Amino acid sequence: MTPTGRTRPLLARIRPLRPRSRPLPANGRPPLPRDAGPSGSRTPSSLGRVGARASARLAPRTLRGRLSLAALTTAALLMVILTVVFNTVVRHRLQREADDELRTRAAAVATTVDTRHGRVRVLETSGDRLLDTNAWIYAGGRLLEQPPSGAGALTRAAGALAARGRRGCAVVHGPDTVRLCAEPVPGAGARATVVTALDLAPYRNSAETLLLGSFALDAVMLACTYALTRLAVGRALRPVRAMTEQATQWSAVGSQERFTGRGRPAELAALGASLDALLDRIRAVLRHEQQLTGELSHELRTPLSRIVAELDWWRSRPRSAAETRASHEVLAGAAQSMRTVCDTLLTEAREGVPTAPGTADVPAVLHRLSAAVAAPDAVRITVGGAAGALTAGVRPALLERIVSPLLANAVRYARTTVTLTASPVDGGVRVEVTDDGPGVPGDFTEVLFQPGKRADPGDGHGGAGLGLPLARRLARSAGGEVFHDPRHGPGARFVVTLPAG
Repeated sequence: MTPTGRTRPLLARIRPLRPRSRPLPANGRPPLPRDAGPSGSRTPSSLGRVGARASARLAPRTLRGRLSLAALTTAALLMVILTVVFNTVVRHRLQREADDELRTRAAAVATTVDTRHGRVRVLETSGDRLLDTNAWIYAGGRLLEQPPSGAGALTRAAGALAARGRRGCAVVHGPDTVRLCAEPVPGAGARATVVTALDLAPYRNSAETLLLGSFALDAVMLACTYALTRLAVGRALRPVRAMTEQATQWSAVGSQERFTGRGRPAELAALGASLDALLDRIRAVLRHEQQLTGELSHELRTPLSRIVAELDWWRSRPRSAAETRASHEVLAGAAQSMRTVCDTLLTEAREGVPTAPGTADVPAVLHRLSAAVAAPDAVRITVGGAAGALTAGVRPALLERIVSPLLANAVRYARTTVTLTASPVDGGVRVEVTDDGPGVPGDFTEVLFQPGKRADPGDGHGGAGLGLPLARRLARSAGGEVFHDPRHGPGARFVVTLPAG
C-alpha cells in the first residue's frame, strides 16, 4: 500500500509547536451545549423529548417496514464492525510501511558513518545532501549531523530518541505530524545512532481517504440493503395480500373457493389450510343453524296449529266443564309435544354435528349403550357380531347419537329381546338394531323417517317422532345411512351403515 502525497523536507516548513487555545466568553466560562442544564448535562425532559421523537420516527406500522428496519439495523451493525476492523488494519499497515521507510533511510545514512578505530566519523559522499535531509547522526549523546534547517522541536525529540541507545520510534505532533525512528549504526566501534524523520501527512491522507470511502460504501450498501429488503418482503407478502383480498371477496359473495392447492410456499400453504378449515367450520355451523331453524319451524307447526284450532273451537260457543277439561288436556298435550320437540332439537344442536373425521370402536360403543339404556324387566338386550376389532370412521359420540334413537325405539316396542349386531361390509361398518315387537306397519314405511310422524300416536308409548329422522340425518352427515329392513319379521330391524375407520 503506497501513501498518497509527496514527501518533502520537514524542517523547512515546521514551525515551533504551540498549544492551540480557544477564546473564552466574557464570563470566563466555556459555553455549554444546547439542551444542557446548569451543570452542563442535558436535562431529563430534553432527553425524553429527543427519545420520543426518535422512537416515533423509527417505529414502522407495517410488517414490511419492521422487517426492513430489522434487516437495516443488522446490516448497519455488521458494516460498522467491518469498517472499524478494516480501518484499524489499514492504519497499522500504513504505520508499518512508514517505519520500514524510516529504517531504510537510516540504513542508507548509516553507510556514510565510519565507526572504526573507536571513533565516529561522517564520510562525505556525492549524495550526502540528499541523505542528510530529515536525518540526524549522534555519537553517544553528541550531535554530529543534522538537517540544514537547524534545531527545533524535532531535533529535541531526535536527541531524546538517540539518548536511549536502542531502536525506537516516536510521533511528534505539531502543525504537521512527524514520525521519528532511531536506528543504531552497526559496528563494534563507538556507539552511533541515526535518527530519521518522515511526514505522516500522506499516510494520514490515505487512511482518511479509505475511511471516507468506507463510509460512502457503507451508506450505499445500507441503502441497497433497505431497498432490496423492502422489495423482497413486499414480494413475499404479496400472496398474503392476495389471500386477504380473496377472503374479503369470498365472505361477501359466499364463494366455495379454497386457499389451498395454488402452488404457494409451505408456510402460506399451511396458513391457507387453516383458513380453509376455519371456513369449513363456519359453513358447517351456518348450515347446522339453518337446518335447526327449519326443523324447529317444521316440527312446531303441527302442535301450534292444533293449539290454535282447539282454542278457536273452544271459543266458538259456550262449553261444558267436561269439554273445557278435554280442551285443556289437548292444549297441555300439544304444549308438551312442543316442549319435547324443542328439547330434542336443542339438545342435538348443543352437542353439535361433528364435522371432523374420527374413529370409534363399534363393539365398545354398543356395549356401553346397552348397559346405559333403561329397559323393562321383560326385555333383554344382547350385543353380537363379528369377532375382533371393528372401527367406524366417526367419533364415538356421533355413533352413540345415531344408534341411541334406534335402540330406544326397539326397547320401547320389544316384547322380550333386542339385539345389537355389528359386522364389516365393503368399505364400511354395518350395525343392526333388531327387536321382536309388532314391527312397522306396511303403510307407514314411506313416512317412517319424516320428523314428527308416528304410526300410532295413541299406543301409549312416548315420543315425538323425531328420533329416527335425527339418526338418519346424523348418519348422512358422516357419509352413512339409516334405513328400515322391510323383509325382516316378526318385529323390526333398522340398519345403520357408516364408513370404516
